[in-house]
Amino acid sequence: MNGLRVYINPAGADAFSRQQMFYSRRAGGPYYLWLYEETDGLWRCSRVQLPELTLRALCIANWKAVPRALQTRLGEHYLE
Repeated sequence: MNGLRVYINPAGADAFSRQQMFYSRRAGGPYYLWLYEETDGLWRCSRVQLPELTLRALCIANWKAVPRALQTRLGEHYLE
């Protein structure tokens, strides 16, 4: 997945400690918010516009820290 970046927001982790949350962006494209829905056992995404303060707070996630199921969904979402 060329140019794909996956982010976390460490500042927002406390507010959503019970819910896994990631952001993604490929090349210069839009940002997507990824949330895990435990009831369905699926990763859902929404296209989001992030305020500048949130953008500055994001950190690149280590690919090994990204859950396998989300890695698979990212592959499906960003088909080449």
